[in-house]
Amino acid sequence: MVDTDPALTIVRLRVEPLDSARGGHDVLAARFEFNPTPSLGDEYALGVAFDLGDVRQLRRATPYALGPAPARVPAYATVACLCRPLKPDSVRGTFTISSRGIAQIIARLDATLFFTAWDDTSRHVTYRLRQRIDGMR
Repeated sequence: MVDTDPALTIVRLRVEPLDSARGGHDVLAARFEFNPTPSLGDEYALGVAFDLGDVRQLRRATPYALGPAPARVPAYATVACLCRPLKPDSVRGTFTISSRGIAQIIARLDATLFFTAWDDTSRHVTYRLRQRIDGMR
């Protein structure tokens, strides 16, 4: 679930219990924390969520497009930082599964996350994310 509060500058990513065996979707959520320099105030955290559908239908070593339709994997992102409050626009890039077991997914994310300032729609920020993701069922 992606929940935006129009009165506050927050967006929540919530993983609801779903089961692909009963027709639901497999969802992978992760949080990445960064501290680019030793100084204070430049730390930030990126939260991402991917709707994988039925993960058993995804093939290994195949890069799947992230983003809105017609992309195969819908993706959502949030950012927490000591900066101007940002609301999510979109996520673009690829999601590649390198290993998939009964209860585990190991994948590679190569994406750009796009955000807009809450109080000024002409201000945009992007974050590049190239990470390995480990998921458990």
